[in-house]
Amino acid sequence: MKRNLKARHMTMIAIGGSIGTGLFLASGASIQTAGPGGALIAYGAIGIMVYFLMTSLGEMATFMPVSGSFSTYANRFVDPAFGFALGWNYWFNWAITLAVEIASSAIIMKFWFPDVPSIVWSALFLGLIFLLNALSVKSYGESEYWFSLIKVVTIIVFIGVGLLTIFGILGGHFIGFKNFTIGDAPVHGGLLSILSIFFIAGFSFQGTELVGIAAGESEEPEKNVPKAIRQVFWRILLFYIVAIAVIGLIIPYTSPDLLGGDVDKIAVSPFTLVFKKVGIAFAASVMNAVILTSVLSAGNSGLYASTRMLWSMAKDGQAPKFLQKVNDRGIPMNALVMTTIIGGLAFLTSIFGDQVYTWLLNASGLTGFIAWLGIAVSHYRFRKAYIAQGRDMNGLKFKAKWFPFGPILAFAMCVIVIFGQNYQAFLTSKIDWYGIAVAYIGLPIFLVFWLGYKFVHKTKVVPLKECSFEEMSSK
Repeated sequence: MKRNLKARHMTMIAIGGSIGTGLFLASGASIQTAGPGGALIAYGAIGIMVYFLMTSLGEMATFMPVSGSFSTYANRFVDPAFGFALGWNYWFNWAITLAVEIASSAIIMKFWFPDVPSIVWSALFLGLIFLLNALSVKSYGESEYWFSLIKVVTIIVFIGVGLLTIFGILGGHFIGFKNFTIGDAPVHGGLLSILSIFFIAGFSFQGTELVGIAAGESEEPEKNVPKAIRQVFWRILLFYIVAIAVIGLIIPYTSPDLLGGDVDKIAVSPFTLVFKKVGIAFAASVMNAVILTSVLSAGNSGLYASTRMLWSMAKDGQAPKFLQKVNDRGIPMNALVMTTIIGGLAFLTSIFGDQVYTWLLNASGLTGFIAWLGIAVSHYRFRKAYIAQGRDMNGLKFKAKWFPFGPILAFAMCVIVIFGQNYQAFLTSKIDWYGIAVAYIGLPIFLVFWLGYKFVHKTKVVPLKECSFEEMSSK
């Protein structure tokens, strides 16, 4: 593996990781469901959770910059069975995400080329993403830098245009704060409506942990990882909180247009609605292009992350040995090819076996939150082991603030989001068992991996004084 990711790559991987269709599309439905104030509360709360998770990951990734990231940390500081389950869980998550993104890219291209078969675009984009990952880690970093930059520039322009519109400088009339008081705004539906979009908000932020995976190939991890991690709080504040506030101020939460939350409804993206309001006629085309880069960015990062996780697990003896082979360019090609094939096959199920594809999506729904939960547990044990072994705290180049409050709060919030994502299924007069199965299928799959490995290999929780810090320090 080659340490060729520069500071600017790491920063943009951190910034771009959580910016995608969750902000460009799903934010409108969130405002419609809970009102502008409710959406801000939900996204703000999840933002705080993600901030603590990223500082936890930053502390471990700065001290131990490895591509296996939290799977490796779980092996060392919790239990090899837990690390095994986390690793396969995360790989599965991104392999399915790759399938989703290449399917989405074809839908987006129909906006311009309605007569070209979807499979042509999907094959083209899968080939492009594979090529970017196969050339070198630098080509992945460079492509992700430009993909992320497009998203960042779009959001900054959007916020600027939005603020000018709110104060009447653009659009012809002063809007002010009237849409925050319309109906029962700012919070519509009370606490339950806020809880109902916690999962949407959490899904929007998934990808921030990519910086932990990329740390294993960072040029100067002790310097670049903390710098990238520090971007998280300001990114959340500016890109999500301010953007959602602008949408809520300009478009009333009662507007039916805000319900469009799918990639085939670009014309009613809240960003498109705001741009059209100030007379930008080609808003839909612009947002279509931006959302296409977001989708390709997610697919690109997904293939990178899942490949590195698979390679790392093979190195730790938790995946077939042939997957640990690395070529002269520092690329684990066998792991890359295997992940691309699985992602491609998962995509094909969307065409030839829609029911299978739906269940694959359902199974991957919770995996990102399970990975976050694993980060919180691993960091808590990492710090406890570090202190138990009498190590000098000055040896930590980056320290997570508010320990142990941070990882404990993040853990508790992850549990609430995981178990509360389909609480409605339990509140009906007749329990919706199918709805429960659809929502929670990812949990038993994770437990089967965890407990199955534990049963076969007879693993135990690693005692704090036996946790290994060797061969991984970045010094």
